[in-house]
Amino acid sequence: MPEAHAEAPTSGSVILAGILLKLGGFGFIRFSIGLFSEASSFFTPLIFAISIFGVVYASLTTIQQIDLKKIIAYSSVAHMGLVTIGLFSNNFQGILGSIMLMISHGVVSGALFLCIGILYERHQTRIIKYYSGLVHSMPLFTVCFIIFTLGNIGLPATSSFIGEILIFIGCFEANSWAALLSGLGMVLGIGYSL
Repeated sequence: MPEAHAEAPTSGSVILAGILLKLGGFGFIRFSIGLFSEASSFFTPLIFAISIFGVVYASLTTIQQIDLKKIIAYSSVAHMGLVTIGLFSNNFQGILGSIMLMISHGVVSGALFLCIGILYERHQTRIIKYYSGLVHSMPLFTVCFIIFTLGNIGLPATSSFIGEILIFIGCFEANSWAALLSGLGMVLGIGYSL
């Protein structure tokens, strides 16, 4: 998935992150939770374990990346792990938080991919180290990029924050240990975004 984002043109990355990535969450809502609620409840501990592992692993992998597109792509994987945790918490807060995070992440990650596309058109590279001092050459763009990055982190007063908090509350009601471990993924998200 991150390689698909890295090789795709900017418009392809926006469509992948903004629309196609959310189809899995929609499928969980319509089929797994809607039609097979007993099976969903039975497999919830396994899905929590896989999702928490995915969130932490994707976050740790993101910290090591130097390509801006891959950073956003791996952060998308981590966010979708949080969405899965919220959906399978099987309560109103978790499901509502997952829907909020899917919508918010679609907008924020699409905007970040567009920003990276603009940078790539001007500098012909996506490697982070070549963008030091960007605030001097593109000050307004840098402000927009920082705002979208803070939205990706889930800073309070952003829509991602509302979704992540609702997921955390819903998960805490279902399984407090899973909530604490998924909170580790949220903290790691701050690390790779900054």
